[in-house]
Amino acid sequence: MRASKRFLIQALGFVAFLSGCATSPTVTSDAAAQLRQQADAWDRAIVRKDVAAISQNMAESFQQIDSRGNLSNKAQFLSGITSEKLVIFPYEPEDVVIRFYGAVALITGTTNLRGTYSGKPFTTHYRYTDTYFNESGVWRVVNVQTTEMSQ
Repeated sequence: MRASKRFLIQALGFVAFLSGCATSPTVTSDAAAQLRQQADAWDRAIVRKDVAAISQNMAESFQQIDSRGNLSNKAQFLSGITSEKLVIFPYEPEDVVIRFYGAVALITGTTNLRGTYSGKPFTTHYRYTDTYFNESGVWRVVNVQTTEMSQ
């Protein structure tokens, strides 16, 4: 009986927490536009292999889950994305949607990514979710997850 009562209290606390995470009424289209510009600048930095600019947009606790389920931390992601073997051609995310939940923002969209790896061309089409967290007024990406889509 005591364990079920504790579970009920925890569950109610969790529900209260989630209701506090609902889309913030103070979020404006300006906030979404600003975050979209930041995300677009990050994409351009990736194409340029600008390690400082890529890193600045990322939280220290950053993780990436790729289409195969592989997990990378910040250092691994930076190493892979800036590898001399990898050349990414400029790209434009499509179908971008930004949703705010308090200090968390989800950016979802699709991308057709083209480039070369070890001189061999590749093309991939994927859907992604970038999770940003606002800490002390600064948005940083904490998680990226991609799902490969058929061409």
